[in-house]
Amino acid sequence: MPLADARIRPAQPSDESALAALDRETWSRLHAVTPRPEPGGSFFDERHTPDDFLVGVVDDAIAGYVRLVPPTPLAVNAHVRQIQGLAVADRARGRGLGRALIRAACALAREQGARRVTLRVLGHNTPARALYETEGFVVEGVLPGEFLLDGEYVDDVLMGRSL
Repeated sequence: MPLADARIRPAQPSDESALAALDRETWSRLHAVTPRPEPGGSFFDERHTPDDFLVGVVDDAIAGYVRLVPPTPLAVNAHVRQIQGLAVADRARGRGLGRALIRAACALAREQGARRVTLRVLGHNTPARALYETEGFVVEGVLPGEFLLDGEYVDDVLMGRSL
């Protein structure tokens, strides 16, 4: 059943505990190369500020987020934004929230003057890759065996799209 009542909004500092809980709930080697978040750990820090995130709210509770940032501090690629995180709570999966977050991120990137959006996704994350492809992202490169996760070498797939 689609999420008719989902709302996408900018993150606020007061969202930190809900986002940290969502991060712990959704962590998986399917998409994560970083260690599992610790209970009680902070979500925001000097590299991950509320301004970088859009959140998806369902039934007055945060059910997802997307992080959208410039890929580098260089002026020569200021026209690019990169999705560096997408998470959707189990209770909202398969109902369009991830798609809505991606679309909102692309719209925000366009508002910020970007001409392209890029992302990186693990090669074995078939559901995410399929979602990105349906939203116009194409594979632009593959770093074979870039990560060793649980004893398996996993490709890092670079995807992008024009706005």
